[in-house]
Amino acid sequence: MNRLYPNINSDINPYRDNVQGKANEPITVAGLLDRAKLTLGTTYEGEKPDWTLENIYLRLENNAPRIAIIGGSADHPAHIMDFQTSARAAIRIWQNGGVPFYFSTPVMCDGTAQSNQGMSYSLQSRNAVAQMIVNQLEAHSYHGAFVIQGCDKQPLGVVSGLAHLDRLRRNRGEAPFFATFAPAHVLEGGSIPEDVVVELEGFARKAEKEGAADIAIDLRDTMAYILQCSSNTAFQGVFERAFERGLLTKEKHKYFEMRLAVATCDGQGGVCAFNGTGNSSRHLVAGLGLVHPALELLTDPPTQRQINAALDSLAEMINMEEYGVSNIVATNIRNGIRIHSASGGSTNLMIHIVAGMLYAGYKFSLWELDEIHHSHPIPDLFNYSLTEGRDIYELAMQCCSGNSRGMETLFHELMENGVPMDVEAHTVAAKTWKERLEITQSLQASNVKENSVILSTPRRPFSGVDVLRGNFFESAVVKISGMSTPQLSQFDKKLAFVLYYENEDDANRSLLDPDTLTQIREHKLFRHDILLEVLKFNSASAWDNLKDKEYGELFDTMTEEGILKIAVIIAGQGPVAFGMPEMFTPMQHINASRTLKKLATIISDGRYSGVTYGAAIGHMTPEAFEGGGIGYLKTGDLLYLGLSDRRIEFVNTEKLSQGKIVYEFSEVIKNERKDLMQERKQKMNARQKLVAASNRMHGHTDAANGVVPLAVYHDAELDYRSDVIQSGKSTVSH
Repeated sequence: MNRLYPNINSDINPYRDNVQGKANEPITVAGLLDRAKLTLGTTYEGEKPDWTLENIYLRLENNAPRIAIIGGSADHPAHIMDFQTSARAAIRIWQNGGVPFYFSTPVMCDGTAQSNQGMSYSLQSRNAVAQMIVNQLEAHSYHGAFVIQGCDKQPLGVVSGLAHLDRLRRNRGEAPFFATFAPAHVLEGGSIPEDVVVELEGFARKAEKEGAADIAIDLRDTMAYILQCSSNTAFQGVFERAFERGLLTKEKHKYFEMRLAVATCDGQGGVCAFNGTGNSSRHLVAGLGLVHPALELLTDPPTQRQINAALDSLAEMINMEEYGVSNIVATNIRNGIRIHSASGGSTNLMIHIVAGMLYAGYKFSLWELDEIHHSHPIPDLFNYSLTEGRDIYELAMQCCSGNSRGMETLFHELMENGVPMDVEAHTVAAKTWKERLEITQSLQASNVKENSVILSTPRRPFSGVDVLRGNFFESAVVKISGMSTPQLSQFDKKLAFVLYYENEDDANRSLLDPDTLTQIREHKLFRHDILLEVLKFNSASAWDNLKDKEYGELFDTMTEEGILKIAVIIAGQGPVAFGMPEMFTPMQHINASRTLKKLATIISDGRYSGVTYGAAIGHMTPEAFEGGGIGYLKTGDLLYLGLSDRRIEFVNTEKLSQGKIVYEFSEVIKNERKDLMQERKQKMNARQKLVAASNRMHGHTDAANGVVPLAVYHDAELDYRSDVIQSGKSTVSH
């Protein structure tokens, strides 16, 4: 067959100039292709194999494109079928005149790492993946990559590594590095077995009879969700509360846990169907122009035809600077951010987007991201629901049936709603977005007649993740798209008492304790006079009826009616202190409690899972370990939650007791609490030793600056608005 790929247009070819590579690598290429043909069996498409060692040698000598197939680790569900996808890719790369290689990176599963020490390594693994990518591509002198995109930190780790390498190669005057991404298919969510549904409903009725209506309500709420690894955590929280109250034996708890766990994941694996970090990364990387539409949203591993479409497009990209990974990322950054916002993407990506741009060599921070987000209103066009059958698997089915085009449809609907998109930006389909959208078949969201995930008419005029400021911190983020409009109203412009925890473990124990609110009331942790001021501020209409109540009755009534607000502070979780683990589990405990979810928000210098919903505020900078204001807070303090104004303020309680609302966090307060902060810092230093010294993130930027190595940050000098290449015309100063 005709070979599509041109040779690499560069005088640099280590394989020509050093015989050792040509002695070592041909057997790895031949072995890869032999295994690929064996794996594909009767589905192999092609002529008689011609990958002799001599032919491989000649391609290496002549600088044929050396393309790395980058897979993940088979201990992550997203990468179970990598062997099949990599086999198809290897065959096509060879048929097109390239030289295929294969290597993989470790891929942490954030679900498996939740609530254990592994979560302290999750964010760091993104930088580790980027470093491993650069190491291998540089050591073996590869020109391009076909990336099997998985979940969690792997997608943006690989994007960061490839963009960084492309920038480095261009600075050295070498050929641009090209890549195309193939996201793993979407894993279909599980269903609770019918006999287990009957048993769970029976347990709910038992709980009601024994006066535990809250357990019954929370259990039924959790049963309404599609069965995912994340919903298993919600079940676990309800079961543990029921056990503590003597409603459920430990044996029955473990029985339910087993039945639900083994019914969760389909055997072919894939990326979980909730809109967490995995699928948010799928949408973002597609929005950045790095995913061929044939591979974007699938319900099964890709076919040979689909893989061929992506790999054949590389023929028009090789040697072209505008298709270098760093340039594609930079020219599409507005598109990616707006896609991420409109699709209600993961809070995690607020760090990873910044990191990707820094690795690509561009000056960028959380503030540039926020500026793009708010330069034009981004409507909520994603009708996603885990209780109404509109998960990402449903979206993938709508795409596979030909009724939707995934992110192309969302791109189109954003423009229809007046959002400016960079249509001239290049993509790995070897076309600009404008050229891709000229094909109008199945483009409109209205083509999906039932249960459409992508909308043409917005649910709300706003979406995405907002950046917050305040008088005791510099930046934090909250996923507005993860809060319903009624819930947003419940917490917006309210005063909230601080309930302070020095770490996640303490918070989890307390949030699962059914007596936590009782203990707050009995120990009067929130001052009576301040409780009255909170009543007046949060619900003026209830003032006359409640102002003369005794403390206990006032507290209980404010709790029951949702007037009381609690800011659960979980500090000491930042990148330097503890690797910045996700606060998914404590937030899930709140969401699984009918009472707590109307009262409590979490504020942390840790991160959040992409699937987290509710009043979850995180990524606070500076982190407590670095002297941030969050480390000076204590139980009984008061915060103003101005979510719609994108602000959180520390309130002077002494002046509030005099009827004055004053937002003030002064050096006086920090001095008064200096000894407290020093004691907490000592505890953080001791706890930090639970994380391997080799993986602690000293020498990195903070969460507002991507948590990247300082060397990466300092080398990022380009302006994404001007130092880019469009249509072969460079505006970059080398």
